[in-house]
Amino acid sequence: MATASIGGLASGLDTATIIDQLIQLEAATQTKLKSKVTSQQAESTALQGVNSKLAALVTSATALATGTTSGVWATLQATSSSTSVAVTARSNAAPSTISVGVTQTALTHRLAFGQATGLTTAGAVPTSVTLARGADTVEITSDGTLGGLVNAINAADSGVRASAVKVADGSYRLLVESSTTGAAQAFTLTETGTGAAVLGGPEAALTQTARDAIATVGGISVTSTTNTFTDVLDGVDITLASTAAPGTTAEVTITRDAKTRASATNDFVTAINATLGLIASVGDPKTGSVRANSTLRSVSSSLVETIYPPDGTSLASIGIETDRYGKITFDQDKFAAAFAADPAGTQSAFAAFADRVKTAATAASDASTGTVTAAVNSRNATITQLNQSIKDWDDRLALRRTTLERQFTALEVAMSQMQSQSSWLAGQLASLPGSA
Repeated sequence: MATASIGGLASGLDTATIIDQLIQLEAATQTKLKSKVTSQQAESTALQGVNSKLAALVTSATALATGTTSGVWATLQATSSSTSVAVTARSNAAPSTISVGVTQTALTHRLAFGQATGLTTAGAVPTSVTLARGADTVEITSDGTLGGLVNAINAADSGVRASAVKVADGSYRLLVESSTTGAAQAFTLTETGTGAAVLGGPEAALTQTARDAIATVGGISVTSTTNTFTDVLDGVDITLASTAAPGTTAEVTITRDAKTRASATNDFVTAINATLGLIASVGDPKTGSVRANSTLRSVSSSLVETIYPPDGTSLASIGIETDRYGKITFDQDKFAAAFAADPAGTQSAFAAFADRVKTAATAASDASTGTVTAAVNSRNATITQLNQSIKDWDDRLALRRTTLERQFTALEVAMSQMQSQSSWLAGQLASLPGSA
């Protein structure tokens, strides 16, 4: 608790300034502690940045170290010589080239009813109609108007969709079409019980007959209820454009996508170099935030050493080397050529490299056991201790200020008393006889 002070009333001294200067001298140790906190915080921030880079490297390495059924190594390139025939390939597809011919595309089933009527004309349609598809029937009830029947058919969710087509002002015709393609989608729509036409007029006109898609794959005829032939070859889907003309042919090719793999590899090498660059930057003895840190030097060495397989071979044949500055380089053309010549061997060599990077990066960045993580935790613990010491010094200096204020106040009081006594004595001496 601060005490009241009498600043220089008796002595004429600027006691407040004197106290501040004394406190400033005694706070020199605390100032050094604050400087250490700033330094430790800078190191912690720099190390956390390195740790984030390393963690991201672990994620990338994990994806590239996987087998052929997942990750970038599963990427295949599927092409077609015709825009009317599209092809997609999944990870279980095998490289191949095959001819595809279009026999016919898949169609929906469509009925257009001849008699026109108003949307809200009462009694224009039966209140109950039957939708028949093969052996399956669905009874649909409505309010007897064309608009009501359209809504009822659509609400029934029975595999068809209905529309009222405007042919003139106030005049509409009923159009009903299957929701999906395929020969099995053929249907009829009649009045329940009588089998009469829905609108009581001419029979419904069949404007499109449902049918399956038919194509030839390598000379073998295949069918599909839709225009997509799923798994027509293992992992390969072929889709015909709805406008594909009968007789259209296409050469479909499935190849290993070396370009995608090379691009992913280049990105990976770039990420390693970025991590090495950051480590070198923050650990620079002249300008870096983390001075003379053996942990960072060890991590950097571990990452560079990953390009050397343990069996003494080299990754130069697949385009991965180091230059004279210790930077990892990647030759995409050399990688693509190696992959084309030996896909399995190239993948195996690179996957092993990625796995070594993963191991090195994990050893540094693991949340529990990582060496860089431990360095970050050490800095943070030191910061906590330093901040506690700074707080203790705040209390110590506050107590010292209180003591000094009391001492200077006592000094001023004593000097004031002495000045009063001096004045009294002078007065007494002046009043003695013969003192004039």
